[in-house]
Formats: sequence, C-alpha cells, structure tokens
Amino acid sequence: MLFNTFNFGGFFIIVFAIYWALNNNLKLQNIFILICSYFFYGCWDYRFLFLLIFSTYLDYFTGKKIYASSAKKHKKIWLIISVGINLGFLGFFKYYNFFAGEAATFISLLGFKPNIWSLKIILPVGISFYTFHGLSYVFDIYNNKFKPRESFFDYAAFVSFFPLLVAGPIERASHLLPQIEKKRIFRYSNAVYGLRQILWGLFKKVVIADNCASYANFIFNDYNHFNGATLLLGAFFFAFQIYGDFSGYSDIAIGTARLLGFDLLKNFSYPYFSRDIAEFWRRWHISLSSWFRDYLYIPLGGSKVSKLKQVRNTFIVFLVSGFWHGANWTFIFWGLLNAIYFLPLLLAGRNRNNLNFNDGNMSFKNSLINFGKILVTFFLTTIAWIFFRSPTLKSAFDYTYRLFFKGLFRKPTVFPFDIFILIVLFIILEWFGKNDDFALARWGEKRHPIIRYSFYYLIIIALFIYSGKSQQFIYFQF
Repeated sequence: MLFNTFNFGGFFIIVFAIYWALNNNLKLQNIFILICSYFFYGCWDYRFLFLLIFSTYLDYFTGKKIYASSAKKHKKIWLIISVGINLGFLGFFKYYNFFAGEAATFISLLGFKPNIWSLKIILPVGISFYTFHGLSYVFDIYNNKFKPRESFFDYAAFVSFFPLLVAGPIERASHLLPQIEKKRIFRYSNAVYGLRQILWGLFKKVVIADNCASYANFIFNDYNHFNGATLLLGAFFFAFQIYGDFSGYSDIAIGTARLLGFDLLKNFSYPYFSRDIAEFWRRWHISLSSWFRDYLYIPLGGSKVSKLKQVRNTFIVFLVSGFWHGANWTFIFWGLLNAIYFLPLLLAGRNRNNLNFNDGNMSFKNSLINFGKILVTFFLTTIAWIFFRSPTLKSAFDYTYRLFFKGLFRKPTVFPFDIFILIVLFIILEWFGKNDDFALARWGEKRHPIIRYSFYYLIIIALFIYSGKSQQFIYFQF
C-alpha cells in the first residue's frame, strides 16, 4: 500500500476517523493503531507478519530480562541473544545469497568447484527499519537509559507504527513510546501542519523523484551509448530522484503521524545545501546516521580516542552504513567513498565547522564561497550516487570513466527541459524554507489566503499532471 496511492488515502481516512473516535480510551486507541499497522504491513506480504511479531516479542522479552538481571554478565547474555537473533534474521534474508555467492567465487579461485546453494529469498519489506527500532530499545535498556515497558501492545505499536514501518524514520523508544503511552489531543493547527508536510512530500515523490527516475533509468540502463555530459545529467537526475523519493516518504510519514498526534524524528534537513560531506551526513537520513553514531561510533570510542582510532571508527561506520543499504559491493564502495570524502575533514578537525546555515548577516564574498562549497559537495555526492545506483562495481566504474573522459563538455543528448525547470523551482522553494522543518512549513503564514491556497492547488494540479510515471519507493528494498 504505497503512500502515493488512492488506496492508502482511503485507508488513512478510515483510520483517522475511527482513531480519533476512540480518543477517550487510550488503551483501545493504541490497540487499534497496532491492528491497523499489522493490516498495513500485511498488505505487502502477510506471510512476514509472523517475523515482525516474533521480532517484536523477542525484544520486548529480552528487554525485561536485561532490566531484571542484577549481574552484568547476565545482562550481556540477554543482549547477545536479542542482537544475535535479530541480526541473524536480517543477515539471512538480506545477505545470505551475497555471502554464498562470494564464498563460491573465492573457492573457485582456489581451483575447486563449489556446490553452494543459492535461495530464492524474498526480502521482508521494512526488516532493516523495524529491526533497528527493536535494537535501539534493548541497547538503551542495557545502558540504563530506558526502562522496559509493561504493556506489550504499547511496545508493539511503537515497533510497527505504520507511517514509519517500512522505510523509517528509524525511531527511538525513548522518543516515541512516551507519546504512545499518553493521551493525544487533536489540534487543528497541528493537523494543518501535517497536511502541508504530506502535500510537500507527495510533490517531492510524484513530481520530482518519479519523473527524474524515468530519465535516470533511461541513461543508467544504456550508459555506453551516451556522452559524458549526458551521463553527468543522469547522475544529477538520480541525485534528485533519491532525495525526492526518500525525503518525500519521510515527509509523508511524519505528516501522517502528526495527524494522529505524534511527533516523529526529523529525517532530512536540506542535505544538498551542505557545505562539506560532514554536514551532508548530519542532514541526510538523520535517523540512521544518529543511530550508527549512538550505537556503533560512540561505543567504539567515538572521537574520544586517538586520531588513528577515530579514522578507524569513521571507516567502520561508513562501511557498515553502506552494507546496511544492500548486499552488493556497490553499496560497500559507496560507503568507502564517503568515508574517503570525510577523512580530510576529520584529520584537519573541521568536521563540525558547518553546524547551521547562519546566512543572515553574511557578506557577498562569503556567500559566494559558501555557494562554491555547496556545489563541490553536491558534485562529490552525485559522483558517489553513481555507485549506489549501478548494479555492479564494473558498471559503476565504467559509467564514471565515460562521464569524465567521453565528452563531458559536449551537449547532452537527453535534456528534458520541463523537468529541469521543475527541479530549479524545487531548489528555490527548498532554499527559502531551509530554516524550517520542511519547505512549506511556514510558507503560507504571512501570505493572503488566495495566494496561499492558489499555490497549494498548483501543487495538487502538478501531482495529477506528473503522476503517470509512478515508481516504487527506493528505500523499500532496504
């Protein structure tokens, strides 16, 4: 059930009406959320509902055992059980065929003829996301940062909350569970804010991402027949495809949750306006980046160790992040490339230089310098996206080589002018809204209602005009 379909619209209208009708009974309301979430997930593939429920109960049970254990070693045993089983399921469904194939290749290089089985494994949608929801819960209990919950239904509603179930944001129990446990109050202003965020998310997905995808796919799938300028344009289109697709999903998820009285974690903060790679990763997929920071980077020592170990920790986080995205060497290399981008900033101690935009009193010279930094960072990020998008490392390197050495300064053979203009308008709107949660957050506050609603209607018209090239959400495969 895709967010950008009438099916989801009908589903959510029914959920919204019944949900607020039950507002006088918090327990019943939370159970209703859980039932709706399981129904939502079951629409993808009901066979994996058991896996979701099992994973939920596993972390609920081990969380209680960790908290009740007085000895540190017993706490660690229960933690290992939870982490081991969770990552075991994740590894089997997501990485079995990858490791089996790589093992077969290595053994064949030794002169043997391996007979390793590959399986036709279906990847359960959202498994990477709900697994990380549960792991954050048991990690926080183990580190005495959070107490286990008595109500299984409340905890299950947190893990499987349908707006974020299949592609995040990756929530923390300490942030969302307290909201589930207390009475929600419907506020009209909050609902309007949520609808505005949903509208902007749909625009990102339907108008920007899906239309960029058509040209990105066309160019990437036949890259040997295009010059370098066209290949650069293809990478440019994919950069906006993945941003519009994933941040659009996050906006719809956050806006939908807001209509139900919940405040989800912010997942994107205008990453393509970043002035260096460190800033980019503070603004891109924030919930995942912060998850790896808190549960991997800091336990490894974080920045409170020698410079050499900081470099080691940084490379581990980026490589694991790349591998989290998929069982392919392309994702691992994408993570490695971003770590290499990050390395000079880390060694120079400049990885936290650009924490805020702060462009209000900036001189013209500094504005030009920042603009140049943004362009360089976006270009480096776009080159890295080539490896994320390509099916193999060979094709990624071939694509990159042709981009730089096969007519980079020639005229592109593919140039959809209307889509390019839409992207430019999109960038302008994002730029003027960059200090808010999303571009339209405060767009209409100081404008006449006629102007405000005319603009909203223009977006809705654009959704219908450009809705013919619907694409699956990219992060559903992760």
